[in-house]
Amino acid sequence: MSFLLPKLTSKREVDQAIKSVAEKVLVLRFGRDNDAVCLQLDDILAKTAHDLSKMAVIYLVDVNSVPVYTQYFDISYIPSTVFFFNGQHMKVDYGSPDHTKFVGSFKTKQDFIDLIEVIYRGAMRGKLIVRSPIDPNNIPKYDLLYQGI
Repeated sequence: MSFLLPKLTSKREVDQAIKSVAEKVLVLRFGRDNDAVCLQLDDILAKTAHDLSKMAVIYLVDVNSVPVYTQYFDISYIPSTVFFFNGQHMKVDYGSPDHTKFVGSFKTKQDFIDLIEVIYRGAMRGKLIVRSPIDPNNIPKYDLLYQGI
């Protein structure tokens, strides 16, 4: 399903998307087109893109084509989904140590839709971090690789 969503293939394109998307949530999915979990997430993103078109813009970013952002956001697990609003990085409290990105795939389309709605409403009120509406049982668990260094 990754062919249904637009791709950003360079740092310049990612920078331009971050600067130019206004009054909507910018969703950047970092991953690889041939990864099974990425394809599962892309399917959810593609199916919800039309429904969320008034609130969000979704792009796919290959981790190998934009290494500067892969390193900046510490993308060590794929897929990882990062959110922006009006050029500002939006953080979400998922109940995990990392609030900068969502790691893994969403369990359902509704989980993703709910998350975008919460980010959008919070951002419209000027918040930079929001609490995740997703059931904690539906959030993938992982350990931070740099923890304890």
